[in-house]
Amino acid sequence: MAVSSILLGQIWQFQATGDNWLVTKVYSEVFATYAILRKVGGGDDDVRRVKIETATEGVGLPGYIFTQDAEAF
Repeated sequence: MAVSSILLGQIWQFQATGDNWLVTKVYSEVFATYAILRKVGGGDDDVRRVKIETATEGVGLPGYIFTQDAEAF
């Protein structure tokens, strides 16, 4: 699922489990941009670093869908 940009505070749903994840940080390294995600309702150990994918229609997180576009939201 692609959006125009990934911003702090966005909620993304992990497709495999249906869990919701909050974007807490977005940063760039030399050749890639990453998002730090924290599981909604999870503990301090529930943190993931996900590489942001860029496509012609926008940017996205592989394996996640933007919750505002999900039918279950």
